[in-house]
Amino acid sequence: MRIAEIFYSIQGEGELAGVPSVFVRTSGCNLRCVWCDTPYASWNPEGEDMTIDQIIAEVEKHPCHHVVLTGGEPMIAKEIRDLAKKLKQCGKHITIETAGTVAPDGISCDLASISPKLANSTPPEAKAHAWMARHDALRLQPGVIQDWLGKYHTQLKFVVQGESDLAEIDDLLRKLPKLKPEQVLLMPEGIDAKVLKERGPSVANICKSRGFRFCPRLHVELYGNKRGT
Repeated sequence: MRIAEIFYSIQGEGELAGVPSVFVRTSGCNLRCVWCDTPYASWNPEGEDMTIDQIIAEVEKHPCHHVVLTGGEPMIAKEIRDLAKKLKQCGKHITIETAGTVAPDGISCDLASISPKLANSTPPEAKAHAWMARHDALRLQPGVIQDWLGKYHTQLKFVVQGESDLAEIDDLLRKLPKLKPEQVLLMPEGIDAKVLKERGPSVANICKSRGFRFCPRLHVELYGNKRGT
């Protein structure tokens, strides 16, 4: 399978923020988010082909219980289920970071970190051409998200630009089984620490008004927006 990078860092987002984790980033994505912070795994997929045994060997180099399968979109990688199964056999805790557009189909997973893509993610036609319509048609799949929610411990993580995004979030939540407010995470849109700091207070106020969880990006605060962190 094509792997963009494997690295050891801390989880920067969600309920496991701060936990040392090995990240396995697959290359390839079925969406084209305009604010994507990993274009090397989505807009212009790169990397090297690795066997599952090679990936496991890299993971095992680090003194770490938690493994994060991320992308791009890891769920479109052809051998992702075999990889997750092997990681589970090795005793790893598996987080899968996904947009929630592909059904789990029994994949081994301890935490499904689903990031449904709102309208603010859709790229303009001038930037994405044919991808604009394709992205917009695929980005929200309530039925698929329901499948994940029914079978796994799940958090929903939304990239938010402001109050205008709330109507779309509320509409999606109405279509899903009732969630605890703290399972809904709002993260300010931005790919550098300065922008995140500027936008954070307004998103935090939205969280306070709704009972949602505020989602910082700890790795960006610590290391900046760069690969391998």
